[in-house]
Amino acid sequence: MPDDGLIGECFVAGTASGQVLYSGVPLSFWGGVDPFTGVVIDRHHPLHGQNLTGKILVIPSGRGSCGGSGAIFEMLLNDTAPSALVFCHRESILTLGVVIASELFDRQIPVLQVRQEAFSRLKTLTTADILDGSIRDGADVTDPGERAHDGGQGGHADVALSDLDRQFLDGAFGEAARIAMRIVLRAARLEAARELIDVEMAHIDGVFYQGPASLKYATTLRDLGAKVRVPSTMNAICVDRKQWKRQGVPPSIGEPSEQLADAYEQMGVKPTYTCAPYLLNRRPQFGQQIASAESNAVVFANSVIGARTMKYPDYLDILIAITGRAPNAGPHRDAERRPTVVIDIEPLDRIDDCLFPTLGYHIGKLAPNDIPVICGLEDYPVSSDDLKGFGAAFATTSAAAMFHFVGATPEATTLEQATDGNLPTRRYVVTADDLRDTWKELSNSTEPEIDLVALGNPHFSLTEIATLAELVDGRLKDPAVPLIVTCGREVYERSSSLGYVDKIERFGGTFVNDTCWCFINEPIIPPTARKIVTNSGKYAHYGAGGLNRGMHLRSLKECVEAACAGRVPAQPPGWLQV
Repeated sequence: MPDDGLIGECFVAGTASGQVLYSGVPLSFWGGVDPFTGVVIDRHHPLHGQNLTGKILVIPSGRGSCGGSGAIFEMLLNDTAPSALVFCHRESILTLGVVIASELFDRQIPVLQVRQEAFSRLKTLTTADILDGSIRDGADVTDPGERAHDGGQGGHADVALSDLDRQFLDGAFGEAARIAMRIVLRAARLEAARELIDVEMAHIDGVFYQGPASLKYATTLRDLGAKVRVPSTMNAICVDRKQWKRQGVPPSIGEPSEQLADAYEQMGVKPTYTCAPYLLNRRPQFGQQIASAESNAVVFANSVIGARTMKYPDYLDILIAITGRAPNAGPHRDAERRPTVVIDIEPLDRIDDCLFPTLGYHIGKLAPNDIPVICGLEDYPVSSDDLKGFGAAFATTSAAAMFHFVGATPEATTLEQATDGNLPTRRYVVTADDLRDTWKELSNSTEPEIDLVALGNPHFSLTEIATLAELVDGRLKDPAVPLIVTCGREVYERSSSLGYVDKIERFGGTFVNDTCWCFINEPIIPPTARKIVTNSGKYAHYGAGGLNRGMHLRSLKECVEAACAGRVPAQPPGWLQV
C-alpha cells in the first residue's frame, strides 16, 4: 500500500486481522445475510454465497432494512460476525448494532470509515490488520492521522446536554434509561449532532424474533425497568398472534415471537403489529419530530407525510422511545432534507402501479446514498399507494431516509421548492430500457406458471383492499393458487366493516394479520409453492433471496388475473412494451 496512507474515522474501537472481503455494492444484513451462518443470502448481491464470519468486510455502506442492526447484533452474540467493518459512507444501522452489543453484552468489533479514494484501494488487499482507525497491509501501515472519533466512542464535538439528559445519565430514571441515554449519545456523536431533540412519537421495528439475541435484548431492558416516555407503536412480528398455532407455525418461532412482543408491550409499546404505521388512525403529522425504524415507514414518514425522522436502526428505536430524545441530525434538520441528485424519467405510456416499485428499486440502486428528486411524472396522478410501493422498494436498495417526487410529495410541489433553488449538479435520466432490466431482475422466474399470490408488503392499505375487492367481486380464483393478503389489525377491521374482506374471501383469498411477507415462511407458504407473484418490489427482492423462490412482479390487477389463470401474462407491463 502506498506510503501516503489512508484517513480513517474510528466509529468503534478494536483490533482485527483476517481476510479482506470487498464489494463496491452496499449490503443489507437483514434479509441479505443469514445471522446463524454468516453467509450472504441476497441473490442480487455480488457477495452472494460468501461467508462473512471472521472476515474484514469492506463495503460502501449498509442498505435496506433497519433490521440490519439486529442482524449484526445477532451475529455478534452468535460468533458469526465479521471481524471488522470498513465503510466509505457514514453508516448508522450496522454501526449502532455493534455499539449496542458492546454497551450491553461486551461484544464488539472495530468499525471504521475511510474516504472514497482509500476505499477503492482496499480492493487490492487480500488480508489486513486493523487497530482502531488504522489499517495495516504487511509492513505498510496507514495512519488515520488525527482521529475525528475519540476512542471508538463516536466523539466529534461533545453533544450539548440538557438537564434532563444529565438526569438520565445520572440514573435518576433507572438503569435501563441510563444505558439508553448512553447509547443515544453515542449515536448522536456518530452523526456529528451537537444536541438532542425531543421526539413526540416512535415506531419500534426491532420487535420481530431474529434469534435468541433479539429476545435477550428486549427482556434485558424490560427487566432493568425500561418504560417508553413517548407514544410508541409496534412493527409487524413474525407470526399472526391469533392464528399461528392453527396455521401450523412451529412453536420454536411462535412462542419466542409472542414472548418478544410481550416484552415490548410491557415496556409500554402499543401492540399495533404493522409495518405501515402511517396507515393507523393516529399517524405522524407534517413537520412533526418523530423516531421511526422500519425502512419503508421511515421513507414514507419523511417523504410522503413530511414528518421528520432519521432512518433509525432497530434496537436504537426503543432506546429513543425510552428517553424521548434523539440526535438532531439527518432529516430532522432542514438542510439535510434537500435532494442531492435529480432523476428525470423519460416519457412512458400505459403506466400502471407496477411502475412504482420497479422505479423505486432502480433509483435506490442508481443513487444508493443520495436523496433523489424525481421528475417527469408530474402529469400522472401519483397516489399515496403508488408512493408507498415506490418507497418500500427504494428503501430496499438505498441507504437514504427519504425521496422527493415533484408534484406528489409535500416538499416538492415544484423542483425549485424541493431544491430550495440549489439544483444538484448530478442528474440521471431513467429510460424504459433501464426499467426493463430492473423489472427483469425482480421478476427472476423464467416460468409463467405461479403457485402463490402474495400481497401486502408493506401492509395493504384500506384503499388497496378496496381496489382488490372491486377487482375480485363476483369471481373465483384457481383453487390451486392461494392468494394471501397481509395487513394491520386496524385496517383489517375497517375493511371488514365495509364488506371488502367478505368479497375477497368469497373470491378465495385469505388474510393474515400481525406479520408480513418479510417474515412469512412455510407452512403458510406451501412447500410446493416455488413461484410467487407479488405487486411489491420489496418482496420480489427478499422473496428471491430469503425463500429461494422464483418471483414475478406485476400490477395488482395482473396479480388477480394470475390468481384466476394460474399464470402471469406472457407480455411485460405495458409501460415496458415498445
